[in-house]
Amino acid sequence: MIKSQKKIKLTSWNVNSVRLRAPQIARFTEEQRPDIIGLQEIKCLEEQFPYDEFRAMGFEHIEISGQKGMHGAATVSKFPLTRMDTDFCPEGHARHVSTKVDLGGSHNFEFHNFYIPAGGDEPDVKANPKFAHKMDFIDRMIDYFGERSSEDARQVLVGDFNIAPHENDVWSHKQLLKVVSHTPGEVDILNKLLACGSFTDCARIFTPGDVKLHSWWSYRSRDINKSDRGRRLDHIWVSPALKTSAENAMAAGHEIHRPCRLWERPSDHAPVTQILDFS
Repeated sequence: MIKSQKKIKLTSWNVNSVRLRAPQIARFTEEQRPDIIGLQEIKCLEEQFPYDEFRAMGFEHIEISGQKGMHGAATVSKFPLTRMDTDFCPEGHARHVSTKVDLGGSHNFEFHNFYIPAGGDEPDVKANPKFAHKMDFIDRMIDYFGERSSEDARQVLVGDFNIAPHENDVWSHKQLLKVVSHTPGEVDILNKLLACGSFTDCARIFTPGDVKLHSWWSYRSRDINKSDRGRRLDHIWVSPALKTSAENAMAAGHEIHRPCRLWERPSDHAPVTQILDFS
C-alpha cells in the first residue's frame, strides 16, 4: 500500500527533445526533487524514449505519447500512473498524455499533460490551417473538461499551452496583440477553457497581474536577462478540489525556473513547478 502523501511537487517542461535534454532533466531533478514531470515536445517514438535514464532519476512510472522527430508528450512519475483514454488532437498528433496518479489515501488526482499546437504565423482560422488546428484542439479540451467539471473533480492540467493569456505574460502586450500566442481570440478561448472547469492558474494565485512572468524566450535572444523578451506559455492549473492544496504551498509553491534557460544548449522553455500541500 502506498503511504498517503502530504506534499507533492509537480513540473511542466517543454524540453524540445527529451534525448538531447536528458542530462539537464537529471540535473534539474537532483536540484529540485520533483515527484511528477509533464514533458512536452519530446520528439521521439515511445521505443526511443530514454527509459533507463529516467528510472535512474527515480521515475519508475512512465507514460508516453510519441511521434517520430516532432511533437510528443510524456509523463514521468515517482508514483503509480494509470493511463486514461483521451483524444484531443483532431490531426492525430502525439500531443497529450492523461493519467490518474495514485498517491494513496484520498489524495489521488488526474494529471493531464498537454502540448497545444503553436498555430503558425497568421491568427486566422480560414487562412491558416495550423491556427484552425490550435483552436479546434482547445475546443475539444473545453468539451471534455466542461462535461467532467464538478466540485469534487481532482484534476491538474499542465503543459505548453502556447498561449500567454495576461498582459504581463508577454514582454509587450501592445506589440504582440497580433502575434500568435497572445491574440485576443487565443486569450478568449484559453479563458473559456479555464472557466469550463473553474480551474485556477497557479502562477497567478499569489503573483499580482501587474508583475511580468515569462517561461519561454526565443533562441534569437542572446541574453534573455538583458532584453527579457519572453512569454508565459507554460502553465499549471488545478481544479477547485485542489485549489486549497496549491494555496497551502504559499507563494514559494509556484516557480518558473528561469536559470535553466541559461544552461548550455537549453530548451527555449524553462521548467515550471507547483507544490500541492495536502496538510
